[in-house]
Amino acid sequence: MIKSLRLVVILFCLSFAFKTEAQKLGYVDTEYILNKHPDYKIIQDELEKLGNQWKQQAKELDTEIKELYTQLQAEEVLLTEEMYKSRLAAIQQKEKESQAFNSRIFGINGEYYQKQAELLQPLQSKIYDALEVVSRKNNLGMLFDKASVPTGLIYTDPIHDYSEFVLAELGIEENN
Repeated sequence: MIKSLRLVVILFCLSFAFKTEAQKLGYVDTEYILNKHPDYKIIQDELEKLGNQWKQQAKELDTEIKELYTQLQAEEVLLTEEMYKSRLAAIQQKEKESQAFNSRIFGINGEYYQKQAELLQPLQSKIYDALEVVSRKNNLGMLFDKASVPTGLIYTDPIHDYSEFVLAELGIEENN
């Protein structure tokens, strides 16, 4: 009785297994798509310009601190202990301000990364919408991103690459 019940369950499961259809898979390379998009170059240039301005400000703060240390060392013999400690405290305060500036601008949630996210968000939304359209047009069950590091894609057959379809959906022509 138990053997026949197992056999019925196995046959029942197999009948469902043969009725299901395989899902269609594909992948895209979002890094490739971004680099082909003309707006990305504009965004990169703007971020580079802004980043260079902030780096220059940080460099000026560091230079000022080094000059203050050099000046303190040169005048150390002439200063009283109280004057020396006062100047040293002022320099250390400048160092804290410099570190705070660097953290505020280039830190994990700094202004540079917030600006990057702000500028890239509309472009990423366009690309996502194009990915969705291409996935629906091609009846894809899953679409992977080759540029995403933790995907685990070791080998990809170019026949399953839908990056060019996404570029076409975005209206970007191939001009190699």
